[in-house]
Amino acid sequence: MTKADLVDLIYERVGSSKKEACEVVEAVFAIIKDSLRQGEKVKVSGFGTFLVNQKHARRGRNPQTGEPITIDSRRVLSFKASQVLKDRVNNGAKSGPEMNGGSDLDPEPEE
Repeated sequence: MTKADLVDLIYERVGSSKKEACEVVEAVFAIIKDSLRQGEKVKVSGFGTFLVNQKHARRGRNPQTGEPITIDSRRVLSFKASQVLKDRVNNGAKSGPEMNGGSDLDPEPEE
């Protein structure tokens, strides 16, 4: 799924214009990126947690030459899926209200 696919799904499900859907997607990602850039943890209930970890400098080896090198310290992004998301992925359960923004937008099947 791409960002464009997200825009299309929001457009279809919410009924806003494509331009508004695109602005919402861009705004959400900008907020997440800015928060992570500042070292903040981003927790999305029912989905998971994004966080930035600091890796310290360490010794390593060049795999081609075997020469020892120093690997610089750096910040790495990690994501830990929530138990709700893990259960839905593993059990193949359909997304419920808590997974799609608090409202069940899929119509009930007619009997």
